[in-house]
Amino acid sequence: MMRHAPGSHPLHWDRMVRVAIVCKSQKEELARILPELIGWLRQRGYDPLLDHEGGAYCPDAPVVDRAEMPAYGPGLVIVLGGDGTLLSVARIFAATGTPILSVNLGFLGFLTEIRLSDLYTTLEGWCSDCHSLDARVMLQATVWRDGVLHSTHEALNDVVVSKGDIARMGDFAVELDGKMVARFRADGVIVSTPTGSTAYTLAANGPILTPDVDAMVVTPICPHLLTLRPIVVRGDALLMVRVEGVPNHGLLTVDGQKAIELHLGDEVRCKRSTHTVNLVRLSESGFFEALRSKLSWGER
Repeated sequence: MMRHAPGSHPLHWDRMVRVAIVCKSQKEELARILPELIGWLRQRGYDPLLDHEGGAYCPDAPVVDRAEMPAYGPGLVIVLGGDGTLLSVARIFAATGTPILSVNLGFLGFLTEIRLSDLYTTLEGWCSDCHSLDARVMLQATVWRDGVLHSTHEALNDVVVSKGDIARMGDFAVELDGKMVARFRADGVIVSTPTGSTAYTLAANGPILTPDVDAMVVTPICPHLLTLRPIVVRGDALLMVRVEGVPNHGLLTVDGQKAIELHLGDEVRCKRSTHTVNLVRLSESGFFEALRSKLSWGER
């Protein structure tokens, strides 16, 4: 539900450019950051719209449920948080293509490359149209049960098909464009975008892909085979992961945040999404800089 500032009127939203602000919960620095940011935006003719996490620090600003924000048509989304916050925002705004300016208030901040000290410089670049949009492809995963579509999910990083919480391996099959790739025993299978190649896939010894590569990565998790390695496939391919045997139940995990229980025989079909995530950048060197500074890539 929408909360309006005292004395405001809903029609006021139709006369100004809206800027949605999404915040990581329980970040005490927001009490200092948000009032200053809201004042900066209002002085330049923008209408800030907060989620409930941010609204706790700014009682005089309009607040709306995060999932409802796309309906208000913001011209920009500012994320104050970490990579996890950005991933959730990416899925919420997947269908709109709204530019996202992400500021790192988290631990690693690999995707949220913008430092807090660069917030206003980046905002000024966006206001004056002196910025670039880093378009990141998304992944669409559909769950099919007994030949019927069960659910559809969008991911920026990855989807993971895995066994449940018992420390025993499951049996999985992977097909590419209807052709069998492999059957194997493992803890699970990761299907990732190029963006997700530096996330769970990297931890499972998968390859690093630059974000502009048109491909997907299939990475087995702890396979019971010495010869089974990650594989990179075409970006327009159709990948299918089937649950052929699990000790109790299987799970589909979307971006490490959303879990769907899988049954024996369920198929997870993965393909490139029609949606992209547009990240606001002032420079194009951020990816390799992040690899070096945050993952110690290339260090001796």
